[in-house]
Amino acid sequence: MSLQTLPQFTIRSKQLLPIVQGGMGVGVSAHRLAGNVAKLGALGTISSVDLRRHHPDLMARTAKSRDKEAINAINLVALDREIQLARNIACGNGLIAVNVMRAVSEYASYVRQSCESGADAVVVGAGLPLDLPDLTADFPDVALIPILSDVRGISLILKKWMRKQRLPDAIVIENPRYAAGHLGAAGLAEVNAPHFAFSVVLEGTLELLRELGIDKERMPLIVAGGIHTPEQARQLFSMGASAIQLGTPFAVSEEGDAHPNFKKVLTEAKPEDIVTFMSVAGLPARAVKTQWLANYLDKESKLQRNAKPKACTVGFDCLHQCGLRDGISKAGQFCIDTQLAFAMNGDVKRGLFFRGSEPLPFGDAIRPVRDLIAYMLGLVAGDGFELVAS
Repeated sequence: MSLQTLPQFTIRSKQLLPIVQGGMGVGVSAHRLAGNVAKLGALGTISSVDLRRHHPDLMARTAKSRDKEAINAINLVALDREIQLARNIACGNGLIAVNVMRAVSEYASYVRQSCESGADAVVVGAGLPLDLPDLTADFPDVALIPILSDVRGISLILKKWMRKQRLPDAIVIENPRYAAGHLGAAGLAEVNAPHFAFSVVLEGTLELLRELGIDKERMPLIVAGGIHTPEQARQLFSMGASAIQLGTPFAVSEEGDAHPNFKKVLTEAKPEDIVTFMSVAGLPARAVKTQWLANYLDKESKLQRNAKPKACTVGFDCLHQCGLRDGISKAGQFCIDTQLAFAMNGDVKRGLFFRGSEPLPFGDAIRPVRDLIAYMLGLVAGDGFELVAS
């Protein structure tokens, strides 16, 4: 079956399969995963944070460094490399996006580098990217895609951006009840709030678009968080979604850029192993309760009571606001970059393994992205089914 015969949606005149691969850091979604997703005609996403860890020569120059400016400069080199490598794999198919967290201190630099290096799209979550149109004004062909969780946030972005004569090219609607990693809720008590439900946000957003005179075909709505069956996908499409975004299912694919141990931890996690807690970024987060996380949570209250400002222990102030560095008692008290890097490299004892709450499409099996995309589009007739790129 050819890609042209499958359901599609459009971003910047580019027809795509209605599948988006979420951005996952540190280094979980880099060039190999993003490039192979795009090669099949979908949207692949590179996570921008600390990509030097995929490049031994760059790590050799900075692993023992405490020079923040030097580390930041090296990470821009790594980001450029990853974009070029992903584009080479994609061979002109699909789109290559870069995910940039609004909460990171080098947010603006990552956005500019993504554009300069030829990314097709910039995706921004973990905060409201009110200034994204300004940062990308010199790159009008780069698609801009904010990640939001409720109608209120979507309304704010649309109205602010419209004053700048710019609209999002798509919007990712992420439900914090099911998603992995950092969640779009103000605190733990709000993660399961009913106003985050896909039905509520899709209906409210479509009404908002009508009120603002925006053609819904001009602004695809991409839903994310816990989607793992083709039946769910069909239901969401019937509710007005243009595409679905998957994170954890892509993270454990054969092409996922993390260590095999990382994939093993995620695929073998049982529902009771998945917990929600406060990240150092001041946002709720969801991960597997591994040995490190269990030990941390046991002493979290004490660490928060004793929180006080301190120098960054690794010389890399990755977050604009860090609970550990800035002594914010209500936030997490650990170095998130260090723990996520341990996870990416397969260190089961010390890593922080972000994971969504829902079952995985293939259980504990590690399968190619081709199989995942085909399955989620309802095309898998058996293990021998092949999605044929045109």
